[in-house]
Amino acid sequence: MKQISAVLTMGFSLLITVFSAVAQTKSIEPHALSITYSKTTNVIFPYAIVSVDRGSRDVLAQKANGVENILQVKAAKENFPQTNLTVVTADGKLTSFVVDYAEQPTALNISMSTPNEDPVIAIPTESVNMEEMQEFARSSVASEKKLGGEKDKTFGIRLKLNGIYIHGDVMCLRIRISNSTNIDYDIDQLRLYIRDQKKVKRTASQEIEISPVLIYNDSPKVSGKSENTFAFVVPKFTIPDKKFLVIQLMEKNGGRHLELHVKNKKIVKAAMVD
Repeated sequence: MKQISAVLTMGFSLLITVFSAVAQTKSIEPHALSITYSKTTNVIFPYAIVSVDRGSRDVLAQKANGVENILQVKAAKENFPQTNLTVVTADGKLTSFVVDYAEQPTALNISMSTPNEDPVIAIPTESVNMEEMQEFARSSVASEKKLGGEKDKTFGIRLKLNGIYIHGDVMCLRIRISNSTNIDYDIDQLRLYIRDQKKVKRTASQEIEISPVLIYNDSPKVSGKSENTFAFVVPKFTIPDKKFLVIQLMEKNGGRHLELHVKNKKIVKAAMVD
């Protein structure tokens, strides 16, 4: 009888071990996502977005300004090969997408909530005094404390980061775009994200999007023979080792794209505004 009990106990333990192993290796089925070059697809999550990983640079992804749970996705070029996108949200859930190019996607607004839940836009939980942020941005644009060295130019367009300022729990990045040509520069995207310094070829690039609390002097274009200074107010941050801040500017229906790489030694020199 004792031998039978011992055998049953061993068998039960083995069964639990097998079920545990199966549970631990459970795969997460990806969702299908179709995007296009000329339109933006909005993916609404039930919780705030913590991180976004793109399988290819052919996909552009950023959090919508002023909210925490809407991911805006579009194609960086037409007819790109199939790739993937991974999103981690504040509830600890990982959501995976298989991304394909489609000239006319079937849906441009996609909710990841359950069928019985209405999609909700998540405003950042920290209290933000917008009047104070506006004043901080105005003071940053007017400040004579400048930052040198971070600039890029192509075909008459010049992108420069000429100021980093700190005020409590927020920072302001002052970015100037100059257009020396007669052709207006229509802005498709002006993004901020943190990227690894070194990336093995043909592997996914881990990028952490930085969503502005406020964009001061926001404008969809820089007219010919003119310039515009933008002030991006963002939550304060520093950059981990072996990573850098990317400021990426892309032209709509054009090829004048620019990119700045900013290291942590610049970020920590953020100045107080007068």
